[in-house]
Amino acid sequence: MDLAQGALLGLVVDKCLEITNCFPFPKSGDETMDEEMYQLTVMRRLRRVNVDHLHVGWYQSSDVGNSLSMALLESQYHYQTSIEESVVVVYDTQKSSRGFLCLKAYRLTPQAIQMYKDGDFTPEAFRTLKVGYENLFAEIPIVIKNSPLTNIMMSELNELLPEDKGHNFLDLGTATVLENQMRSLIERVDELYQEAVRYNKYQQVVFKQDTEKHRALAKLAAENAVRTSKGEPTVPEEEVIKQFRPMTAPNRLTATITSGQINTHAQHIAQFCSQSLAKLFITESLQIAKEAKENQID
Repeated sequence: MDLAQGALLGLVVDKCLEITNCFPFPKSGDETMDEEMYQLTVMRRLRRVNVDHLHVGWYQSSDVGNSLSMALLESQYHYQTSIEESVVVVYDTQKSSRGFLCLKAYRLTPQAIQMYKDGDFTPEAFRTLKVGYENLFAEIPIVIKNSPLTNIMMSELNELLPEDKGHNFLDLGTATVLENQMRSLIERVDELYQEAVRYNKYQQVVFKQDTEKHRALAKLAAENAVRTSKGEPTVPEEEVIKQFRPMTAPNRLTATITSGQINTHAQHIAQFCSQSLAKLFITESLQIAKEAKENQID
């Protein structure tokens, strides 16, 4: 699926980041197009018409919650290290089209920035920096405020909508969204299982190598004892140790991101189900009221 991406414009007021405008990144197969120059040109023209033009982050669409990824982490790292207050806003298109507005804002935690800066994604680095899927990204609360002109426009649109055309607002079409969420969750769990298998194989190889190294050192110690008793020079342990090259630890960033995706899917499913149940209870009350009214008429 092609992702919609763009720049967020606004300003920082006290400790609040206000996002007041945005524009999309161009989708073009022309490799000669300079995207950075395009963004600067758009912001320069917005400034001429007195529109907030300060770059404060970027946005990206997602489908069934597949937003937290390696590409998003890398992009947000570059944004956050160059623009301190920048955020990434993720918009779930499928849930929003079903009547469940889903907007999430994220920032990288200081530990995640330090880890990505060092470029070390080994298990030891994760333990040292205390980085896990739960503190890789920090979710920022979002408050939506409409301008007076927007409120007026929405009121006018509401008056233009015929009464018999508003029934789709109570659409209970939750099966499709929930099915896709569950399917995506299963895929992420399978990916995490594959990562766990790779890491277990790495641990088995390391354990086997350590066992062989200790056995070789013990044998060398016995041989050196014999040499010492005969007055012969001993063999240094480094000769044995250098035969066992240290194993390269697997990259744990992929597994961490996948764990974060699983956690996000689980939260979205729980929230989506609770919202769907609320709709079901509302429609049940409406149906009961409708039947009671029909019985009174009869």
